[in-house]
Amino acid sequence: MAAPQTFSLLALTLSLLALASTVHSHNITQILADNPEYSSFNSYLSQTKLADEINSRSTITLLVLNNGAMASLAGKHPLSVIKNALSLLVLLDYYDPQKLHKISDGTVLTTTLYQTTGNAPGNLGFVNITDLKGGKVGFGSAASGSKLDSSYTKSVKQIPYNISVLEIDAPIISPGLLTAPAPSAAVSNLTGLLEKAGCKTFAGLLVSSGVLKTYESTIEKGLTVFAPNDEAFKDDDVPDLTKLTQAEVVSLLEYHALAEYKPKGSLKTNKNKISTLATNGAGKYDLTTSTSGDEVVLHTGIAPSRLADTVLDATPVVIFTVDKVLLPPELFGNATSPAPAPAPVTAPTPSPAEGPSPTAASPPAPPTDESPESSPSDSPVGSANSKSANAAVAVSSPSLFAALVTLVAVAVSVSL
Repeated sequence: MAAPQTFSLLALTLSLLALASTVHSHNITQILADNPEYSSFNSYLSQTKLADEINSRSTITLLVLNNGAMASLAGKHPLSVIKNALSLLVLLDYYDPQKLHKISDGTVLTTTLYQTTGNAPGNLGFVNITDLKGGKVGFGSAASGSKLDSSYTKSVKQIPYNISVLEIDAPIISPGLLTAPAPSAAVSNLTGLLEKAGCKTFAGLLVSSGVLKTYESTIEKGLTVFAPNDEAFKDDDVPDLTKLTQAEVVSLLEYHALAEYKPKGSLKTNKNKISTLATNGAGKYDLTTSTSGDEVVLHTGIAPSRLADTVLDATPVVIFTVDKVLLPPELFGNATSPAPAPAPVTAPTPSPAEGPSPTAASPPAPPTDESPESSPSDSPVGSANSKSANAAVAVSSPSLFAALVTLVAVAVSVSL
């Protein structure tokens, strides 16, 4: 390769390295910790596990309420209702102050995290954003006839184009948002919910074994259920359950639930082993998780099972359907295969004259959303150099860095 071509390749690679250093993750709890006026809002993000869901997404806008504005919600409604109200303030797009003032036609409907929960009927999980001119921007429910009952007040933090935190002066209330039933009422007929979701076999086993009472006893403190659908029990890999003892059936069913509230966002950000209701010692009857995009996979050590649908998410109870029966090694033997690892992206192999093959790497995809940069007049509150801000903005692209270093090595070897 000619020297000028080698230089061009090196220059391009170094530019990509510089770009890689700007790829960030975010931690909403740490971002808001810099601003004590949002302490109540921040606390509820943690209690409802919404913080995990926010942190698991690559592009998001959070409409935050100060302690005064949160007073209309805090302590006045069940935690499940507050979660729905705060979910309506999580926009699944990137809006910084400048973009708010450049909305096409002055009005846009944007989807929220509330819409993804399945708890929002019709279009009640959408928010109306309207540029009112004169520096004012209004927010309201997308429901017909709803008023713009909330206004933009200031910018708090932006990590383009990953997360934007904007303060508004009041909650956005869609029709019926504050009248949802308490979790105890929502799960009063747990078997009915499971049967309606296509999990009749699982529901029947819970009743006949008596494990249903164990599930119900944990509801107030937190319950997560992984319910195999009826097709899962017909799988050829599922052992004959009639050959299990009563105690083994109980352990199997308890293995399908956690004594804690762990919604999908928490499972996506989970890095540790998870204890189940069947856990009776260290490393016994536990689960691990992996993610691919928005998909969550549960690993038992024998076979993986995919989270299919959310039947109910009413803090502190969440019920999922899964596509495979969870088979613990304690009952069905050792692992037949390890949890699948993502396939590496292999760099081209040079000829023998070009030197050794570079190391394979798998770079993550960078955020694709585009937006104009923030207006200087709407600069974020707080110093970007503070310790917690630095902790909240962590470079998360080591594999990309490794891949680009590999390209440098290839370029150098080819030029020799």
